[in-house]
Amino acid sequence: MSKLEEIIKELPPDLHQEVVDFARFLVEKRGPKRKGRMKLEWRGALQDMKDEYTSVDLQHKILGWRGD
Repeated sequence: MSKLEEIIKELPPDLHQEVVDFARFLVEKRGPKRKGRMKLEWRGALQDMKDEYTSVDLQHKILGWRGD
């Protein structure tokens, strides 16, 4: 912990809050995952496009967006 404190002391005071924010982000990222039922509020939102796209078409499109 002292190593981290030394590094933080080297930073200008205006960056201390960024370090705190980033540390909180890391804690939340590693924290427990939400459990429970998946909410399907979006269900049926693309129904008007069912004649234009298949589920496979949409999967390929999503993979393209993600860069996979």
